[in-house]
Amino acid sequence: MTDGFQPRRRGGAVTTFSGFEADLLRSLAGQLIELLRDEAAVPTTEVDPFEALLDFSGPTTAPEDPVLARLFPAAYREDDEAAGEFRRFTETQLRSGKAANAAAVIDALEAAGLPVDLDETGLTIDIELTPDEARHWLKALTDMRLALATRLGIEEGDEDFWDALPDDDPRTHVHDIFDWLAFLQETLVRAVSR
Repeated sequence: MTDGFQPRRRGGAVTTFSGFEADLLRSLAGQLIELLRDEAAVPTTEVDPFEALLDFSGPTTAPEDPVLARLFPAAYREDDEAAGEFRRFTETQLRSGKAANAAAVIDALEAAGLPVDLDETGLTIDIELTPDEARHWLKALTDMRLALATRLGIEEGDEDFWDALPDDDPRTHVHDIFDWLAFLQETLVRAVSR
């Protein structure tokens, strides 16, 4: 298992993943990209000609999927119309940015030697991130953790519930992945803060 991220001499961070860990990260990032691109945006019926030039045709309603709703919360909780307008102007770009961050994780793993089909045991993947790449990874790790927390129903202060789950409960293993992502995120923050 990885020891987490360590500071890089010229800024950024380095780590080594087992092939399994790297493949798991690639899978989580891929699932996030798929989710971000899967739910169709709600088209608007009337478009201002100036807006048409700038293509502000994003969705105006909150996403139906609970994970997407968590990743893209309403900007104005008390004003549905203002929230819809804000969403229309920002959500498409925000989705693209989140997908690009997740793609940066996949790109770095594959550039470091992670094969498309992992069938080797004992494979290790050395990752070296520049400060800019580390920022993309931090954002992607945050989104992956939010997605898992939403799917599992993790809430603040419910650690005793998760600790009490039996080992054969499938949620235990997903919660372990959630904790591992938190570890990666924490060590990456520490590495780039030095």
